[in-house]
Order: sequence, then structure tokens, then C-alpha cells
Amino acid sequence: MVTAPTFNPFTPDFLKDPYPTYRALLRENPVSWEPVMEMWIFTRFKDVEAILTHPNTSADRLSAKTKMAEMARQQQTVQNFGPFSRAPTMLTSDPPAHTRLRKLVSKAFTPRAVENLRPRIQQIVDELLDEAETRGSMDLPVDLGFPLPVIVIAEMLGVPAEDRGMFKKWSDEVVATLGGPFIPADVMERARQAIEGLANYLVPIIRDRREHPREDLISALVAAEEQGQVLSEDEIFSTTILLLVAGNETTTHLIDNGTYALLKNPDQLALLREKPELINSAVEELLRFIGPVQLTGRVMKEDTVIGGQLVPTGQIATVLLGAANHDPDKWGPTADRLDITRDAREHMALGDGIHFCLGAPLARAEAQIAIGSMVKRFPNLKLEIDEPEWGGNFIIRGVKHLPLSW
Repeated sequence: MVTAPTFNPFTPDFLKDPYPTYRALLRENPVSWEPVMEMWIFTRFKDVEAILTHPNTSADRLSAKTKMAEMARQQQTVQNFGPFSRAPTMLTSDPPAHTRLRKLVSKAFTPRAVENLRPRIQQIVDELLDEAETRGSMDLPVDLGFPLPVIVIAEMLGVPAEDRGMFKKWSDEVVATLGGPFIPADVMERARQAIEGLANYLVPIIRDRREHPREDLISALVAAEEQGQVLSEDEIFSTTILLLVAGNETTTHLIDNGTYALLKNPDQLALLREKPELINSAVEELLRFIGPVQLTGRVMKEDTVIGGQLVPTGQIATVLLGAANHDPDKWGPTADRLDITRDAREHMALGDGIHFCLGAPLARAEAQIAIGSMVKRFPNLKLEIDEPEWGGNFIIRGVKHLPLSW
């Protein structure tokens, strides 16, 4: 008897390359129940889109009526995450709280503001590539993928770029808690200490900006107002952490993963070098093809049928973004092929619905400038290893090191 493929994200093979699993699930088991993690797994593009845009779902995973959610609620009660525990974030809140938060924050985080940042982003990329060119080689995550988004967000927030090493450490510790329901106590403790460190660093800055506003993002968050409502100090802190952690980690991996994919597909790299005007299209295709965020989830607020499956109230529907982005029913027979001329703008790499990534314009701009500049500057860019080691976890996936030469 042949058994249907299942979703097991804890195996070394899956962490190294989840796409064979996605292909098997899409082909043979597109909707399935995962008993260990107590969640429904959805892989098809149409089902993922339906769940992320459905009004009967909640982004608050802790509201689920499962043993895992109960364990997570107890863990959160034991671990004090300071202001990050006391205030909701856009990532995990529902309307009307989410609507209010997003409106307030978006006033300080508009696409126009990001466009104004492009010259500074280009300057930072050029400086980082100058340093690499002097050495004659680079480890992409260390020398460009990580420093660029951290410097940009640090400058946007109005904190010194020389503190980016602390930001990186704090960010890594918080991101480590995204690895699913089985998080070791020591990992949670390091995350708690990281958030405490962030609080000690940021709260005095937030208070200072109330008295002495500047031309920076924290000042804009302090000043943001919608129908007489302003962000509380805890909300500003939680939002700042969300922008710092979510923006840094994902953009770093987008630059690193995208560059790796181009180098493994030399015909597409050559095409981009020949036609640099394709960079915007290329970044959308790289988001689709090898995007850093692999999955997310929603809790059903009432019994709901998705993809022919009834998901009862209080259960979790986990959507595999990486699978949806390779669904041949959406992307055709070339779904598993990198094609930078493809119109990939409907990909799910940045989510969908009311929780679509607020930082998408900034992530796109940084990746376009970073990858475009590398391709232009280094015509003989090549990998120094056959296969990189993949870091992160099964939710946010990226290479640990990517040594390059030219």
C-alpha cells in the first residue's frame, strides 16, 4: 500500500530543500491533517489565497483550541516578554485592532518614503561592495545581505548604524522562536533577554522623541494619529521590534537566496546582466521561486470549508507559501523553473489580504538595488561552494554562508 506524502518540516532533507516535499504534496496530498502539530496543511495557490483573504480567520495563533496553542499560552505566561507581551502587533492582531495599528504605522511607512530612500540604499550598497571588491571575495550574508537592511532600518529608526551588531544578535534570538511549537526553554529565555535588551535600548529613545522629535521613523510613530488615537509606548516598541526583526531577517534572506538562485541558473543571470531593466521582474520571480518565508497560519473563527475540507472552529489552517508559489495550476508547467521574464507579481511570498507585508516596498527596493548592483559590478560572479548550508528554520529559510568571488 502506497501512503500519501506528509508534511514533516523537522527532517534535515526538508530544511535543506523543501521543494520536493511541496511537489509531492501538491500532486498527491494538497490538503492534509498534521496530527503532531494539530493543524491543517494547505498547499494549493487557490486555497492559500482563500485562507489569507478569508474574513472568518484570525491571525492570533494563540487563540486556537489545540493542545499546542494551550502550551504556547502557558509558555507565554511563564516568560515575560515585557512591552512585546503587553501590546498587540500587526502580525498577530485582527480588526479592529489591526486596522487601527496598520493605519497609524502606514502613515510613517509609505511607498513614497521608500522611493526617497533609494539613493541612500544605493550608497550603502556601493560602500559595502567597495569593501568586498578590495578583498576580492565576500561571504554574501555577512558582507551585504545582513548589513544592508540593518543599516537602513537603523537609520530610518534614528539609531546609530554602529549598533547594528547588537540589533543582529537581538534579531536572531527573537527569530529563533519562530521555529514551530517545540521551542526549547533556553531558546525562549534568550529571546526574552533579547527583547529586554531591545526595550532597554529603545524605550528611552521613544521617550526622547516625544520631547524632541526628529526626522526619523520612531518620531513618526510617536506623532502618528488616526481619528484622535495615537500609539501607546508599548505599541510603538512592539511595532519597532516587528519592523526590525521581520524586515531584517526576511530581506537578508531574499538577497542571499535570490543571488544563489541566479548563480545556479546561469542563463537567467546572463539575461539579467544583458537586460538590467529586468531587475524588478527578477526580484518578483525570486520571491516566488525561493522566497524566505515558507509558511504562515490562520485560526478559524467558525467552521469553514476550504479546498473541499471542513476546518472546524478554533483549528489552525497552515498555508505553505513556498508550495503555493510552485503550484503548476497557477504557474503552469514551468512552475519549478526560474524565469525572470515571468509576471510573478501575484506570488504569495509577502502574504495576502489585510496582513500583506507592510515593508514590501522597502524589501523590494533593497533587493533590487543589492542584486542589480552586484550583477552589474561583477561580471564574473561565481559561487565558491557547490551547496550552501541552510540556516533559519522551516518558517524563515535562508543560507548561512554564501562565499562568492569574481
